[in-house]
Amino acid sequence: MSGTIRKRGKNSWAVIVDMGYDSDGKRRQVWRSVQGTKKDAEAYLVQLLHQRNEGFDMPAGRMTVGQYLQRWLDDYVRLSVAPKTLRLYEDIVRRHAGPALGAIALTRLRPQHIQAYYSKLLESGRLDGCGALSAKSVLRHHQMLHQAFKMAVRWQLVLLNPCDAVEPPRAKRTATIMPDPEDVNRLLAAADSNQYGAIVRFAVMTGMRVGEILGLRWTDVDLDARVLHIQQTCQWLPRQGFIFRQPKTATSRRSIALSSETVRDLRRHRQAQLEERLLLGPNYQDNGLVFVTSLGTPIEPSNLRRAWLKILAKSGLSHLRFHDLRHAHATLMLRQGVHPKVVSERLGHASVNITLDTYSHVLPNLQAQAAEQLDALFTAHEPDLLANR
Repeated sequence: MSGTIRKRGKNSWAVIVDMGYDSDGKRRQVWRSVQGTKKDAEAYLVQLLHQRNEGFDMPAGRMTVGQYLQRWLDDYVRLSVAPKTLRLYEDIVRRHAGPALGAIALTRLRPQHIQAYYSKLLESGRLDGCGALSAKSVLRHHQMLHQAFKMAVRWQLVLLNPCDAVEPPRAKRTATIMPDPEDVNRLLAAADSNQYGAIVRFAVMTGMRVGEILGLRWTDVDLDARVLHIQQTCQWLPRQGFIFRQPKTATSRRSIALSSETVRDLRRHRQAQLEERLLLGPNYQDNGLVFVTSLGTPIEPSNLRRAWLKILAKSGLSHLRFHDLRHAHATLMLRQGVHPKVVSERLGHASVNITLDTYSHVLPNLQAQAAEQLDALFTAHEPDLLANR
């Protein structure tokens, strides 16, 4: 017998699939319960038979979605993603996906369950009871669940990824703020008197991410060759403290050429750091980092954020984020005629297409300038062209 259906109640059916015989010669069968019509049970039987014929392990029918997600976190995610991402996923499972979907059997999870889950989040997903989660937040839930159930397919626990048939919310794309040269000058002037002002200037001149800046070591900087190499990033997690790890992509592990002024700034910064070290003596904690506290310890992002807010207040540019300094670096270089490929490499983008897409608003002006320069070139040679006629 390959499979059969038995009626158990008014709208309940037992779906039985023959799995052959085990090593002891005992017959193996998989039983599943289906609520609905006989047609629903027949469709489920076809799915299970296909799953069996493809070699999938069906005893996972007793595993719930909650049990599977925890197994996925423990056996896969914990070993393959950054600690910050792991914490985000654990938070989603513990506070949202687990309570909403966790009791459903993994093999019984359907796209409509997940779609209803997204709808609920978009209506009243905030845990403080103050309304909905944003589409961007719900999209993160979708991305996590899609990855999780993709692994369930690979592990042969389910036949199909239910997220493939779900329509995720579309997050509104917010306009990227690009500080102009006047804004940058105001920021730098306000940052000069701040404890962490050197970091702000360094971010403008290199376009590095905040985690890359806080994880930069003096051994990664060659002041004579005027180049630095990004080899690690620094993250701070409340329960774990500082975590140093390699950048997650090959393009993020990159080299950045330094301007002469940036090299002079770093030499002065290094000298001041050495003086602080001598002043504190054994109380100074030397971690070999370029940017540290007065005690030599790594800088907590929350402290940098407080310093940044003071700089914004002094400059009158309260709408800017620290990350916008990275955008400022890119747009200033593009406006100076630097090739987008070079800008892309400095930023550590996966491809130049990301750079072109992010800073496309700058390119029309560059094209207009190029057209004018081409016009000027031919205008300058116009007498020579007439003389040769």
